[in-house]
Amino acid sequence: MTTRPKVLYASEPALDAAEFRRVLVESGLGVTRPVDDDLRLKAMLANADLMLTARLAAPDKPLIGLARGITDFSWVCYISELAVCKSAQGLGIGKGLLDEARRQLGPSVAMSLISVPDAVGFYERIGMTRMADAFWFGRER
Repeated sequence: MTTRPKVLYASEPALDAAEFRRVLVESGLGVTRPVDDDLRLKAMLANADLMLTARLAAPDKPLIGLARGITDFSWVCYISELAVCKSAQGLGIGKGLLDEARRQLGPSVAMSLISVPDAVGFYERIGMTRMADAFWFGRER
């Protein structure tokens, strides 16, 4: 029987842009994020209200997942990234990050996100409700 590695979940509002970029790339989200624009990545981190990380409980504590959110801490939190390195997917890290977000936000704050097509089944399996009435103005750059 294989044991799952111990994972440390934490709030890291000062997460380094290089670590952020690495997890975006290693998770597959790098194709939809501005990973080659260091200033924009730094702005994304600086303006997040919620920055949660998942690190392996190993001597160097490697970052294996993250959740970044924009919230008022009262009504709603938009999860703009939920990224888990492909090598750690299937270990419960994504659900763990969302559970930690819910714990920190409290029961009166709803969470929303926009899923990449390949992750829809994950969100349905963990109990999130699919919303049909979402709308979007795309970015111009």
